[in-house]
Amino acid sequence: MSSRLADLSGQRILINGGCGFVGHNLAPALKQAGAEVLVVDSLQHNNITYFWGNEHGLPTLTKEAYLGFLRSRLDLIEESGCIFKNVDSCNLTDIKQVFDEFKPTKVIHLAAIANARTSNLKPDFTFENSVITLKNTLEAVRAHKETIDHLIFLSSSMIYGDFPPDGVFEDAPLSPKGIYGSLKLCAEEMVEAYYKVYGIPYTIVRPSALYGPRCVSRRVTSLFIESAIKGDALEIEGDGEEKLDFTYIKDFIQGLFKIITVDKARNETFNLTYGQHRSVNDLVNIIKEYFPEVKVVRKERDKLRPFRGTLRIDKAKDLLGYDPQYPLEKGYPEYIEWYKQVLDYKRD
Repeated sequence: MSSRLADLSGQRILINGGCGFVGHNLAPALKQAGAEVLVVDSLQHNNITYFWGNEHGLPTLTKEAYLGFLRSRLDLIEESGCIFKNVDSCNLTDIKQVFDEFKPTKVIHLAAIANARTSNLKPDFTFENSVITLKNTLEAVRAHKETIDHLIFLSSSMIYGDFPPDGVFEDAPLSPKGIYGSLKLCAEEMVEAYYKVYGIPYTIVRPSALYGPRCVSRRVTSLFIESAIKGDALEIEGDGEEKLDFTYIKDFIQGLFKIITVDKARNETFNLTYGQHRSVNDLVNIIKEYFPEVKVVRKERDKLRPFRGTLRIDKAKDLLGYDPQYPLEKGYPEYIEWYKQVLDYKRD
């Protein structure tokens, strides 16, 4: 991938929430491209802390296994030569001090709760760690707007609500369901407002169903693999024909590089996905190639989850030259093999 990335020498890029799934993949790639990279994270609000509890059901793997995955993220960040600061961006004074010391030229805001079910169960917790963290980042950027030329905000496909059959473009009506999507929409409005009032250039990114090594957000892609390795049945909500635009992390990082380096990305919103919906049953069929004995059980569908499908990526292709390379049949096997390796899975 590195041969396709632009030269970022001279750039100072701050990633807030950079120990999450996207951030720990992005930071080393930015460093390899020549940027100075600062990763800021409290380490308190990664998935390990808020997925444990009876309200979320029994975890698929042990707590120690998840902690190991998160430690490996930190190892990758530190081994790549990125700077890491353990700072809680809910504290405005602390995050402003980080900006004052590092003097970034670009800021990527990833700090947020990454799970819709958690948001519905813990709205206060989600508001603090998804909205207040963004407000503090925006204020820190505003204080350094003379030297920061770009703010990138990671939103979500959940803001669209139910998708029409032919997919959603970026200008589709926004009608989120539940707390998670509603707060993402609120956050987008905040980012756009700071541009209108203070002239802070931005890009809003809407991903969908991200997956790949070290993703421990308990999305369906990871839960299926963990269940299969343990010998448990795959739990499917509904009939399995629900559609998602599954997006492999390598494609997403390629797209973020385009957003960072292409001027046409400024003050725009982009869907950044593979650009083709696939059914949950398609996912199951790939799993069965690796775990032929796996069983499937069905349960009631969460009524607060929207019916999704394809995010149209025409705009990202046309303006940015975005070119995703990982359909489900290519990306998901890589993810399965990673899980098998780190969990020392032995096929009989």
